[in-house]
Amino acid sequence: MSRNAQSGRSTPSISLRPVKRFKRSTGPAGGSGRTGGSDGSGGRKSRRPKRTGIRRLIPTWRMTLLGFCTALLLGIGLFALGITLVKVPDAHAAATAQSNTWLYSDGSVLTRTGQTNRQNVSLDKVSPAAQHAALAAEDRNFYNEGAVNVQGLARAAIKTAKGQGTQGGSTITQQYVKNTYLNQKQSITRKVKELFIAIKVDATESKNDILSGYLNTSYYGRGAYGIQAAAQAYFGIDASALDAAQGAYLATLLNAPSAYDVATATAAGKQNAVNRWNYVLDGMVKEGWLSADERAATTFPEVRDPQPNPGLSGQAGYLVDAATQYLTSSGVISETELAKGGYTIKLSIDPARQQALQDSVQAQLHDSLNPDKRKKDASAQAGAASVDPKTGAVVALYGGVDYVKHYVDNATRRDYQAGSTFKAIALAAAFENEAKTQDGRTITPRTVYDGTSGRKVRGGKGTPYAPPNEGDKSYGQISLQQATDWSVNSAFAQLAQDTGLQKVKDTAVAMGLPGNIPGLDPVPSIPLGAATPSVLDMAGVYATLDNGGKQITPWLVQSVDREGENVALPAHKTTQAISEDTANQVTSMLQGVVSDPGGTGWRAKALGRPVAGKTGTTDDQKSVWFVGYTPELVTSVGLFGQDPGTGAQVSLSGVGGIDGAAGGQFPAQIWTSYMKAALKGQPVGDFPTPAGGDSSGAIDLPTAPSTPSGTPSTSAPTGAPTTGPTTAPGDGSTSPGGTDGGATTAPTAPPTSQPTTQPTRPPRPTSKPTTPTTQPTAPPTSRPTTQPTGGADALTGAGASAGG
Repeated sequence: MSRNAQSGRSTPSISLRPVKRFKRSTGPAGGSGRTGGSDGSGGRKSRRPKRTGIRRLIPTWRMTLLGFCTALLLGIGLFALGITLVKVPDAHAAATAQSNTWLYSDGSVLTRTGQTNRQNVSLDKVSPAAQHAALAAEDRNFYNEGAVNVQGLARAAIKTAKGQGTQGGSTITQQYVKNTYLNQKQSITRKVKELFIAIKVDATESKNDILSGYLNTSYYGRGAYGIQAAAQAYFGIDASALDAAQGAYLATLLNAPSAYDVATATAAGKQNAVNRWNYVLDGMVKEGWLSADERAATTFPEVRDPQPNPGLSGQAGYLVDAATQYLTSSGVISETELAKGGYTIKLSIDPARQQALQDSVQAQLHDSLNPDKRKKDASAQAGAASVDPKTGAVVALYGGVDYVKHYVDNATRRDYQAGSTFKAIALAAAFENEAKTQDGRTITPRTVYDGTSGRKVRGGKGTPYAPPNEGDKSYGQISLQQATDWSVNSAFAQLAQDTGLQKVKDTAVAMGLPGNIPGLDPVPSIPLGAATPSVLDMAGVYATLDNGGKQITPWLVQSVDREGENVALPAHKTTQAISEDTANQVTSMLQGVVSDPGGTGWRAKALGRPVAGKTGTTDDQKSVWFVGYTPELVTSVGLFGQDPGTGAQVSLSGVGGIDGAAGGQFPAQIWTSYMKAALKGQPVGDFPTPAGGDSSGAIDLPTAPSTPSGTPSTSAPTGAPTTGPTTAPGDGSTSPGGTDGGATTAPTAPPTSQPTTQPTRPPRPTSKPTTPTTQPTAPPTSRPTTQPTGGADALTGAGASAGG
């Protein structure tokens, strides 16, 4: 210490030596301490000993908490990412593919088209019992749970791990997603996608929509996808009609469709099916969907045997094709939309009448054919159509022997000439237009025409048309009624000229023929059937006559439905094509074709009801027809000659071992057989009487020309006296009524009995008529006795064809 010299105080001295610091020492346990104490109490607290051995593998509670939080956050992030990234895809093609179901008029199934037998229905078209059965079998808590049942998944995983088989733990929502958007492959990727899509679907669709989708996409065996197809496959009913027992069985099939099909399963499989069925019903009781008493009274349902897929064989293909043509041509459905499937299309076809038509063609035609013995028999192709004249509904249609063997529909094809069936149209045109003969007389059934074969038509322009009659037979002066009964070409060629060729065509179109069919031109051959309408077209034309002149285009589709929604169909428009008086007059005349023992359609008289109709035979007998009707039903039958190899049109002569062919043969026989069955048990109706009464007997005679000269231009059957001019005007300008100026008396008595064998053609008259000097004093009161007995008329000239 030093003392301050001034103050006399002493002050401490300051040392400049460095201060000595304590050094950290390490204790025996590896802890740290500070020097200055033997126990290190003067230093920091020592560290915890290191974790060694197994203790190093056990996480601390801090590490556990941290890991849990990390995993939770990561899981939430991944879930959010999955929800964001996984989109609900469009339903795959297999889930949306449906068949089109085609029904008869009574609701029975005709066939289904499409590769997948599925017909989606809305949930209200599934019976409540069937809905509850599916829930009891697959997901009883469906309406109260979310998209995913975590407990169920865990339980399924445990059972699978224990080797108890692959266990399902999916909700109905998940199964619907798997069926609709994914596939059946068992993979982690598919399962993860299924979970995410199910959650999204559950959030955006109602439970009812999901259940409906599930029931429509599930597979039930027998090729049936969806509950509607399954109900038809196993019970032959709609899903709306399923009862608890049936619904429980279909729900049973969801677990193992093939193994639980009691119609084909093993004994063990059948027992397993019954056990599962009981499980489903018990579940329905437990959930309150079925009372205990109802459960006790429920018995195992009767399951129908597997039915072969009708497909398009037989007549089904023709009916489907005709209906498709009707729908697409009328703009109801495009072919593309129809191909997507899902439509239920009810036809107007009566299954009983359809079967009767098929049976009649078989019995009256095919049973008589033997292609192995007679090659010609292979060329016969039949087509037929039957129409309700009051509604236009097609009740039966025959398109050919088998759609899968002969694809061309003989009922709707438009490539064969109609022949003399067209003569009914010529009659209607004459009466409707109050046509007059060349000498100014109004044409009636009694009007006399010259039936000379090859007679030149009077009143036309250019080269006169001179069609021959069948077999070149001449009939002399005959009434229009007789010309109709015997299908005389020369008389009808003159009738059309007297009426006006364009008026004949216009009448044909008004009565239902398409205006653009080949051969429907206003040329001299038009009344003889040069046009090529279909069998169905001609049925529609004759239906106009049968319906008092009201025309309704024949239709084939009664209703169209797609997943519960009706598709609008065009209205069936009714048009007064010709007057009722005209229709009744023509009908009265066409009755003579059948009632006259020598009429070309005499076979149809065996029906035992009033019948009107007309036969038709075309050039070279390539097609023969009979179109006839009763007050209740119109049926058109055509037989066409088609080479089975080339498809070329060939003559039908020789088919069935018969020399020649005529509409009064096979077509009339088919018609009569079918109509007997189609009208069996129905009251016998009668046709209305025409306004002028029955005019089938008397003949309306023309006045004689003022200056006849030369030789007669008419001829008549042997022994028939004739009167007429001695010459025929070259241009026909003075030819009265197509009779060349005269008329003849007819023989006094018709045949007394109906032929009992195949009709034979009468011999051609061998003598020339004598030159008459006087006109008969009174018209005859009966038809000629020398007349064809069911023969056919042939036609040549202008490419036309016609005949009886």
